[in-house]
This record gives sequence, structure tokens and C-alpha cells, in this order.
Amino acid sequence: MLDARLFLLQRATAIVMAPLVLIHLAVIIFAVRGGFDAAEILSRTRGSWVWGGFYSLFVIAASVHAAIGLRTIGFETFGGSRRTLDVVTIAVAAVLALLGLRAVFAVVAS
Repeated sequence: MLDARLFLLQRATAIVMAPLVLIHLAVIIFAVRGGFDAAEILSRTRGSWVWGGFYSLFVIAASVHAAIGLRTIGFETFGGSRRTLDVVTIAVAAVLALLGLRAVFAVVAS
């Protein structure tokens, strides 16, 4: 039952991330073609809670998605107890989310 829920959760995060990835790539292309440098990009994102919300959602979805994928790879590669895999999955998701949200905060709040 847990595996089915994780499967659905990973697919749901993929659905959330798909448009976010497209928007992110479009912004990158716009910035590169516009000749923006890092300082100019940071000046545009600083204080923007819209971009902060956008990238926070992106980070959370990517953290959950990646952790579930790593859980699957770990189970297929090493086997082991599902309880251990669950603990590692939660830890990986938490670390990824913490690091990503810290980066978002640094860009938006700086």
C-alpha cells in the first residue's frame, strides 16, 4: 500500500514540476538572450516573494520527487528493510528541501 502511495506521490510531484521546469527554462533563455549577468538577475529577484513562492514550490516538489526515486533505486539495488528505506527517504527529502529553501531565501531575502 505504501509503495502505491509513493508511486502516486512521485507522479503528482512530476505533474507539479513539469510546468515549473518549463517556466524555469524559459526564464533562463530570456536572461541569457537578454545578456543579463548574475548581479542583474539577483537584483530582479531580490525581494520578489512571487519568485520565492515559485522556487519554494519547485524545491519542495523536487525534494519529494528525488527522495522517492532514490528510495526506489536503493530498494532495487541494495534491498534491505523498508523501514530503513523510509527513514533514509525522509532524511534525504528533508535535507534537499532545507538546502533548496535556504538558497531560495538567500536569493529573495538578500
